Amino acid sequence: MNDATALPEPLPRYLRHLEVERRLAVRTLQTYRDALARLADAAAVHGVGLDAVLPHHVRRWIAQAHREGLAPRSLALRLAAWRGLYRWWGEQGELKLNPVDGVRAPKAAKPLPKALSVDHAVALAEHHGERGDARLASRDHAIVELLYGAGLRVGELIGLDARAGRDAAGWIDGAEATAHVLGKGSKRRSVPVGRAAMQAIGAWLPHRDELARGGEPALFVSRRGTRLTASQVRARLKAMALAAGLPTHVHPHMLRHSFASHLLQSSGDLRAVQELLGHASIATTQIYTKLDFQHLAKVYDAAHPRAKRK
Repeated sequence: MNDATALPEPLPRYLRHLEVERRLAVRTLQTYRDALARLADAAAVHGVGLDAVLPHHVRRWIAQAHREGLAPRSLALRLAAWRGLYRWWGEQGELKLNPVDGVRAPKAAKPLPKALSVDHAVALAEHHGERGDARLASRDHAIVELLYGAGLRVGELIGLDARAGRDAAGWIDGAEATAHVLGKGSKRRSVPVGRAAMQAIGAWLPHRDELARGGEPALFVSRRGTRLTASQVRARLKAMALAAGLPTHVHPHMLRHSFASHLLQSSGDLRAVQELLGHASIATTQIYTKLDFQHLAKVYDAAHPRAKRK
């Protein structure tokens, strides 16, 4: 039923409206056509005219598709196509009820953030970095230590200046071993910086002063002496992870996830982790309790004599 001419009225008229007046892309039109074909099929199977479809029919058909394994996102797209049809049909003065209004697709499960194991995180932090250029290797080492050791976002990291100042978005207080950063929503927070990260920053600063262009305030600069961008940091982490032999792609937020997960495993203090990450709501931080449980479950499965079940 992908051919619009095979669809019952008013579906072909609605598709022409989407194509001519709304000027939807070809792929989007195909998605709508497929969704409307599903609607027509379901209505025909249940002996219901398209103009007689009621909310309970829509809920039943969506529930059936969900049972058959259609993902929540695909269900939501299908509902959007159906809802658009009935809204347009009502605007034509041919229909009073939109049976899809108020019907929602099941919520998609939020994927858990991916975190490195402690061994892999330490291996990355201890990797010597780019061969042949000790300056860039020193910089990359400091970046990893800060991302993993302080849980910074990549935007917070690249926003750090080498020295505190009135116009600085963020800076490292060496005397207090603290990072002052500008986080989401322009909210400032202070995060303790561990000894390993402070040592790495101390080793990088002389190289930074050699590389930085005159007047460049950034703590982390590129080979050309300008402030590093987020994409450059991502590229460097990816290359470092490969060189260090890690079995997974590493990005800056994965190190932040690793920081939070490993800290929670050791301390169990959810409120403290929330403060360190700068989360406005503890509900955001609670995702790491699930990661912590996954870690415990793996330990149990590997070690407990009763863990291996048929």
